[in-house]
Amino acid sequence: MKIHYLQHEAYESLGCIEDWINSKGYQVSATKFYRDSKLPELDEFDFLIIMGGPMGVSDEDKYPWLKDEKQFIRDAIDGNKIVLGICLGSQLIAAALGAKVYRNNYKEIGWFPIRVKNDNKIFNNIPMEIISAHWHGDTFELPAGSVHIAESSACKNQAFIINERVIGLQFHLEFTGESLKELIKNCGEELVKDKYVQTEEEILSNPELLHSANNLLFEILDNIAKMD
Repeated sequence: MKIHYLQHEAYESLGCIEDWINSKGYQVSATKFYRDSKLPELDEFDFLIIMGGPMGVSDEDKYPWLKDEKQFIRDAIDGNKIVLGICLGSQLIAAALGAKVYRNNYKEIGWFPIRVKNDNKIFNNIPMEIISAHWHGDTFELPAGSVHIAESSACKNQAFIINERVIGLQFHLEFTGESLKELIKNCGEELVKDKYVQTEEEILSNPELLHSANNLLFEILDNIAKMD
């Protein structure tokens, strides 16, 4: 399998997804928009992964490559590629498919439970409630034709699937200890007291949650790979 990923900031990396790719021996390439916005041809990859970032899907004035990125995502979906979006990535999928992306009622930052609908091939071996990391202020309407997969108390639309090939995850299972520290270093000003915002200490004090979250993501990625 040939994987291409879209990275928006240096500090929002693949995280544990890199370990999964290496363990499978898959080919991997990247577009790192903070360096170069060149995108590949569709026949150069089978699986597209879209990472998170601090920008919004409509911030084209500041990040002009967003317009091309959204069209590229739509083209990949139309080309029957496997597409996985995480946080901003899920919002970009929604926007590329014509769904509204907007400010959520709450910022959700830290470790919070998610209720999962696991009656599908991608999540069929995932528990019905999991604890995941979150770091977002926006949310999305479900794209046309999608199936709603997960929700949290702070954010109803946490995940969707389209035709078992397009997956949007608002939450973060990919964080490692190092990537989480990098995110706090670069975006720590967002950790202001609020109903669904934890402190730096709370976020970093549960390393066992990282291990559990990574294992859940490996299960999901294995299931996604079977769709190819």
